[in-house]
This record gives sequence, structure tokens and C-alpha cells, in this order.
Amino acid sequence: MIAAWVRDAGRKVRQQSAPVTYALIVACCLVFLISPCSGLNPSYGTGDGLIAAQRVYFERWGVVPVELLSGKPRAALTPVTALFVHGSWLHLLGNMLFLYVFGMMVEERMGHLQYGLFYLGCGCLALLAYAIAHADSGQTLVGASGAISAVLGAFLYLFPKARVTSLFPFLFFLPLRFPAWVVLPFWVALQWAAAGQERQGPGVAYLAHLVGFSLGFVYAWGCRHTQMGRRVARPWKGGGGRRAG
Repeated sequence: MIAAWVRDAGRKVRQQSAPVTYALIVACCLVFLISPCSGLNPSYGTGDGLIAAQRVYFERWGVVPVELLSGKPRAALTPVTALFVHGSWLHLLGNMLFLYVFGMMVEERMGHLQYGLFYLGCGCLALLAYAIAHADSGQTLVGASGAISAVLGAFLYLFPKARVTSLFPFLFFLPLRFPAWVVLPFWVALQWAAAGQERQGPGVAYLAHLVGFSLGFVYAWGCRHTQMGRRVARPWKGGGGRRAG
């Protein structure tokens, strides 16, 4: 399933600026283009030399669970750097499509600074959770999927009735429009089923997707209720007391 566009609820928002979402997309694309994974940088060579360069690149900037949890100083920043590293063109384009479709509306609702911190924080926590679950693994984990999953979780809470155009492989990729409260829980169910089949450590980080989505949903819920509580506690202009409801 590939989410292609959001209609109705996002029509006005898409005309506004979303600088953080755009900056994240540009950063991920630039990092990929200059990396050995794109195949466009001649300095990395070809053939076996290129494959070796890619392996070193992933180990340097990606999350290696056994190294991260061992407390190695070099690995401490990899939960951040791994969010901007992608392994292939398909990996990059798929993540950037989801970020573009859902990120702008979430950014508009949260505000630019809060959205940026939310994206990085949830992404790092999702990668850390995956590393803990695969503590003995020496394989690398890269990609923005955990952070983007958090954006999807926040989107579901903030815009449950927004119409999402989706493509389903088992329906011959026919474009169909459903509310976010139908599409995104279905996506979560797919991630849950796939995560249950993981047996050999890092591959596609389905667990990171689930953790990120849960963090995003809970964060949006918590912010909404905190803001409501502040409005309720705001003092009356004319009296001296506080609003009771």
C-alpha cells in the first residue's frame, strides 16, 4: 500500500509553507546523492569496490545495535545520522513520499520548531527501541522510517477524517480514497504482521515503524490534552478566579 495524496482536510494546508518538512526531504536527498548508495558518486568506484564502500558507509553512519548498546562514543550519534541515510533509490523515494504527503499538515498543526524536535526525537527513540530488541545484532539499521511512522501516528490523531488516496497491490494498484482512520490502522496491521515474522534481526525495521507510530500518536494526544488543560486553567479577564470548564 502506498499513500499517494491527502485531500479535503489538507487542501488549504498544502498551500502554506512547511519549511521543516521540505528541509528534511532536501537533506535526505542530498545525503543520498553524495553517498555510495546512489551510484552517482564516481569517487566510490564500481563493482566490489562500491559494495565495500557502501558497507563501510552504513557501519559509520547507521545504527549497529551491539555497538550502540555497548556505549561506544562513536555510536552515540548514529540514531540521529541514521535518519538521513537510505540504502537504495526505492528506500529513499518511498520514505520521502510519505513524509511529503503527511508531514506538511502535521507541521502546520504542531508548529515548525516543535515538529522538527518531534521528528528527530521520535525517530531516535524508534531506532533505539529496535536496537534494544536486537541487542546482539551487528547488522546496520538506516532510514527515516521510524520518524516518518511517528508523523503518520500524529496525523491519524490530528486528522482522522482526512481523505487519503492509496494504491493497493492486491487491487491492481487502483487509486482508492479512504479516511485516514481506515488507511493508517490498516498500515499498522501490516507492520505488526511483518514484525511478527522477523527472526534474524535487522532487515526492514518493522518494529521501529510500530514504535514510531505509537510515539507519534501518543505525543499528538498528549499535546492536544495539555493545550486543552491550559485553556481551561486560563483566568477570567474580569474576575480573579480560574475557569472551571
